[in-house]
Amino acid sequence: MPDLNQRIEAMYRGDCRGAWALIAFLWIAILFVLFMTWPLIPDTTIRIVVAIGAAAILIFNTAAIAAMVKHYAEDKEFIYGLDIKHLDAMRKQGRI
Repeated sequence: MPDLNQRIEAMYRGDCRGAWALIAFLWIAILFVLFMTWPLIPDTTIRIVVAIGAAAILIFNTAAIAAMVKHYAEDKEFIYGLDIKHLDAMRKQGRI
């Protein structure tokens, strides 16, 4: 069984990969929708509003995930250590 620090690091890296993968999928989805609907938007003003809205969603969600990953990096021993201790206790009880 790996030591606690290795398990914490593994959980943290997995969460980081998942968070950034979701951001990548968000960017792909938003840009796809923007690209596919762009020809259907006849008014230039509405196009600008839609583009600004899409940019705001992408920027704010990316910044939120970056802040979350930074916070997890700072407190990963507490966050993941507690999870691992509870998982180990549940395994001992045969609940998982």
